[in-house]
Amino acid sequence: MSEFNRIAVIGGGSWATAIVKMLSENLDEIGWYMRSVYAIEHIKRNKHNPNYLSSAELHPEQLDLSSDINEIVAKYDVLIFAIPSAFLNGELEKLTTPLKHKIIFSAIKGIVPETGLIVGEHFNEHYNIPFENIGVVTGPCHAEEVAMERLSYLTIACQDQEKAKKLSLKIKGRYIKTKISDDIIGTEYAAMLKNIYAISAGIAHGLGYGDNFQSVLMSNAIREMKRYIKKVHKMKRNINNSAYLGDLLVTGYSVFSRNRMFGNMIGKGYTVKSAMLEMNMVAEGYYASKSAYKINKENGARTPIIDAVYDVLYGKKEAKEVFEKLTNKLD
Repeated sequence: MSEFNRIAVIGGGSWATAIVKMLSENLDEIGWYMRSVYAIEHIKRNKHNPNYLSSAELHPEQLDLSSDINEIVAKYDVLIFAIPSAFLNGELEKLTTPLKHKIIFSAIKGIVPETGLIVGEHFNEHYNIPFENIGVVTGPCHAEEVAMERLSYLTIACQDQEKAKKLSLKIKGRYIKTKISDDIIGTEYAAMLKNIYAISAGIAHGLGYGDNFQSVLMSNAIREMKRYIKKVHKMKRNINNSAYLGDLLVTGYSVFSRNRMFGNMIGKGYTVKSAMLEMNMVAEGYYASKSAYKINKENGARTPIIDAVYDVLYGKKEAKEVFEKLTNKLD
């Protein structure tokens, strides 16, 4: 599989930067598309991304940087997308180069709002890419800790286990351990749902709930995740594995979690708009909560936590009242 020597990262944010840093240990050349010409020139001169993970040292001599997505897509066989889900469709609309024969891995933790699909399903249905050529890169892993070279674990999921294995070998390194999975749909839904649960943990903290409640909230969240994913994609999986429970815990508790930070601000009384402006970062769980809520209307899983987050963010209900009611639905 020589194509796994031709890998490009699509996106310019923190997670894209972390993936480039990981790949740099195993590849001589990495394609990298980012919109910002300023960021590209800064990386070439100063060896770090000026906007995200600026502490991560990059190696410009290894990087084929371009602000033209078509140039990068045309040159590379394996594409790792690391763009916030809310902006993915806009970037894909720029494409004139076909994706049909590419191998696509998604490091995106959300749902494409225009279609209501997780990223893998979106590529399959709208770009005719077979599922054996679609994969997922998921945690538990915060980009900030990759930048600090702290020991981190990733799960690489693909229907074609050989492709998952090949990418995992290109990502693993001194401080990165990897495992593979064939649960592409389940791991991608889990990556989306954990952001919603992290928002709920943040809201609870902002409202003044303590660690005792947070532990009950997370315990209920993993069971709710299991019910939800079972409805959308029934197969044998261990929900306690790192790709599900581990990713939920790190996103729900970590100081690096943007979704928890966003929820904390909502709990303290910020409006959605003011919280996003102050953070100056995308909280994927905000968009995911609306899509997940709508999807579940068709599937009918019992999801009191998702419902509570949706009611606060989109139903314009008071967080204090919503969470008082939620406390009586948890065990």
